[in-house]
Amino acid sequence: MDPALVGMRLASSAMGPLLKKLLVKDGPGAGLTGDARRIRLSRLVSFRGEQRTLTERDVRKLAATLVERARTGPGEPPFPADETEALTDALTATLLALGDLDMDDVQAVHLGHTALARRLRTAAPAPDGLSTDSVLFLDSLIEWACLHILEFFTQRSTFVARTLVEQTRGQSELTAKVDEVIRRTPRVDGRDAEFERRYLAYVAKKHGSLTIYGVDLRDAPEKWPLDVAYLSLEATTRAAANPWSAESPATTEWGGLRSGRAAAVHRGDLLGGRADQVLARHDKVLLRGIAGSGKTTLVQWLTVAAAGQEEDHAGSMAYLRDRIPFVLPLRTLTRHGERLPAPDRFLSAVDCPITPPEGWADRVLAAGRGLVLVDGIDEIPEAERDRARRWLRGLLDTYDGNRWLVTSRPTAVREDWLTSDGFTELTLAPMSTAEVSTFVQRWHRAAGPEAAPYEQPLLDALRTTSDVSQLATNPLMCGLICALHLGRRGFLPRGRKALYDAALSMLLSRRDRERDMGTPYGIELGEAPQIQLIQRLAYWLTLNGRTTMDRAHAESVVRSAVPAITEAAGYDPGAVFTHLLHRSGLLREPTADTVDFVHRTFQDYLAAKALVDQWDIGVLVQHAADDQWEDVIRMAIGHARPRECAEIFDELLKAADAEATRRTHLRILVVAATALDHATEVAPEIRERILARTATVIPPRNAEEARELASVGRAVLDLLPEPEGLDSEAALHVVTAATHITDDAALPYLRRFTRHPELRVRSQLMWGWSRFDTVAYADQIIADLDPDRLNYTVRSDQQATELVRLGLRCLSIDIRSGVTDHGMAAVAPLLTNAATLALADDMAWALESVPAENELLYLHLGSRPPAGLGSLRSFTHLEVLTLGGVGALSEEEWLAIGALSRLRSFFVDDVTLLSCPDTIRFPHVQVLDVIGERTDELFEPIARTFPGLRLLYITESGRSHSYDLAPLASLEGLESVHIPDAEVTGAEHLSPTVRVIT
Repeated sequence: MDPALVGMRLASSAMGPLLKKLLVKDGPGAGLTGDARRIRLSRLVSFRGEQRTLTERDVRKLAATLVERARTGPGEPPFPADETEALTDALTATLLALGDLDMDDVQAVHLGHTALARRLRTAAPAPDGLSTDSVLFLDSLIEWACLHILEFFTQRSTFVARTLVEQTRGQSELTAKVDEVIRRTPRVDGRDAEFERRYLAYVAKKHGSLTIYGVDLRDAPEKWPLDVAYLSLEATTRAAANPWSAESPATTEWGGLRSGRAAAVHRGDLLGGRADQVLARHDKVLLRGIAGSGKTTLVQWLTVAAAGQEEDHAGSMAYLRDRIPFVLPLRTLTRHGERLPAPDRFLSAVDCPITPPEGWADRVLAAGRGLVLVDGIDEIPEAERDRARRWLRGLLDTYDGNRWLVTSRPTAVREDWLTSDGFTELTLAPMSTAEVSTFVQRWHRAAGPEAAPYEQPLLDALRTTSDVSQLATNPLMCGLICALHLGRRGFLPRGRKALYDAALSMLLSRRDRERDMGTPYGIELGEAPQIQLIQRLAYWLTLNGRTTMDRAHAESVVRSAVPAITEAAGYDPGAVFTHLLHRSGLLREPTADTVDFVHRTFQDYLAAKALVDQWDIGVLVQHAADDQWEDVIRMAIGHARPRECAEIFDELLKAADAEATRRTHLRILVVAATALDHATEVAPEIRERILARTATVIPPRNAEEARELASVGRAVLDLLPEPEGLDSEAALHVVTAATHITDDAALPYLRRFTRHPELRVRSQLMWGWSRFDTVAYADQIIADLDPDRLNYTVRSDQQATELVRLGLRCLSIDIRSGVTDHGMAAVAPLLTNAATLALADDMAWALESVPAENELLYLHLGSRPPAGLGSLRSFTHLEVLTLGGVGALSEEEWLAIGALSRLRSFFVDDVTLLSCPDTIRFPHVQVLDVIGERTDELFEPIARTFPGLRLLYITESGRSHSYDLAPLASLEGLESVHIPDAEVTGAEHLSPTVRVIT
């Protein structure tokens, strides 16, 4: 029934005075004095507080009068007569709820009578036992009553004064916000805006393509568009690949409400995921990856996305659209030994040809609009890395609000190198089988129609030939394998050295010959002399810890070497250098006055050859613990003859024994052990000595040592101990090592741990699934896993299909972004019995897809579902809710969460929590975990919104603040507050029983 029709049945002149009894009289003024708190509705009603004049019985009499007069009014009764009593009870409860709304009269009038009625219905108990007609009449009656109540508010003497005060406050807030917008907006004269338009177009073009190394087809392009070439890889936490368990904190506090698993998912899932999404969740990231793993390509991708040129990925990359990218390759910035640049030199230091307006970079960074991409900490000498860190800290101390990415090889800097500066440390994972297949398909599509017939044979070889599949673990190696397979018409060399030899042959001699290039510089040299000359450059760069050298210096190195090279001696040395620079395919000019290798791996390979040719074994061993030399040493073993190999291995073992620290000792042993497979011939006794010495550091003591051991490869499987007799930590670390040995030979060993009582061990087995053949691993490992408390992680459609095929009863399921709509449809039957469900970011899946009969207890969302969170109301059994990256929520979504009466633990970020309306309460939530950059703003909203809170956890993702805990004093049941690495004040206002842990 329309409220107007209710008004016709109830005369306003008669009903107005009745409703007015619900409200207290007021005095003049704006109500700003007294206890200085805003006057809430609970102080304006006459059945609450010090000015109470009505009892609840009086309110019921008033409600009964309203109902009776409506029933006996003109026309047909609007509800059945036998429901009068029940309707009176419902109206009474609703009117009493007026005192429970956390708002004042000004806010109520601003809300409007319809919305106010909706708030009242939400705050009051649901009507029970009423017919449809009665419910409709009750809704209309409440709206009509709210219309009168708001009319009374506007007649209060304090209303106008308070409205003026609120308007003044609102104008002040608006002014502050406008000032902030102005501060972040380019200058009025438009010079900044015009420059940014040109600059973004420049960086999009500069970084918008990739070189196709080694494609020799006549019609194939030398570069391909980045959006075709780019493959989104996975980034995992450095400490624990599986945030659900493997090495996550296994804490349990206060009856298990804050379990290690729940906390780990909240933060772990935010840490891991697609590499190009990590900056969407963290403003500062240190990303590690081996040579060729795609670090620099990721920097290019982020740059192009920020420049607004990557339209196909507008949704997932939209978080960068208003960012100004600064690409800062450290090898370029320090090529002449210069000081690292201040912002005003960012562009000139990387030879950007356009000049910005004075102070432009400072304004961009001061406004928090920058995307600072520092590429290649490992490509500067170790002695200079601390200087680079001080430079970075200086920038961080000066400019807030920007996003920062620093890349490095895995062992170039120690763990937690930038953690104290608020950086999240992640590692690019090796390419999975599915990712390798995708890369191969894209490569052949880019190479043109002539390459198409070779695509499927290569995919078959990768699936069936272990020598090939073991090499194809990163984009660089995959690209070389594709090029060689195509160039050799379907035949591939065996082993890494043979692969590089074939690649050099293709680049140095076959490239120009097969393209009929002739001799554009009048120079015709075979492979051997070109290698002899180019390896001099590689040797100088490696010996000096560089990846870039001055063009003039590079030319002088070649000039001095040309007379000694018989085939080159008759040519002009300058012409020889020009030929090598432009036609070898190995060198390039990143700027007009510098030279480097097209990829660091080629530099390492040729430097190793030069070291062996000159037999500088002392230099080699001297750098045995240097991360920049690891690949050089392995490749030197590949170049060396048997007796030379034996001597190098002997010296490496001596160097390991001379090291006092376990970490350096282990590193040298691992370098030696991983070099075994590079040797053409090695005596059995030498192999046994190295493996026996390696066995002395087994089992590994931590995850880092486990991954170091795994790099040894298949041979380490024979050294790993059996499960019996291992404690839980040792078992976890040996399984971590074995799951990183991507060879089917690891499966029988891993199967011995499938019934292990330690959850972290079984979780590591689950996490390792993606590194092996999906079906084989499912049959031998997944099918046999003890499901007790185990979380089933699904990272691909094929894994989803396998879980269904195995008929497993999965109580906990973690669905990652590699699962498509098809995979989601396949996995849906598993959700019937699931008690725990986690959906990673970019999961465009409606919550309504969860089977209706499901009784989900735990839900984690890594992104906002397409239809929003309104359907959360149906998850009536939910006890733990984790929201990460969902953004600000609407009032309806908050009301849906508020309807979860069993919700006890809530994990959320600051952006989401700050969007919660003042009027919403979560009285049942006892554990709250908040992460973000603005957590120091949250204490008042937390105290107001979570009155039953017992445990509070705050994690600041940016710089630590000083926190005032005084607003938490109203939480009577609070037991502890956890704020890591923070300064706190106001703790004296809390109960003496509250623990404050910093």
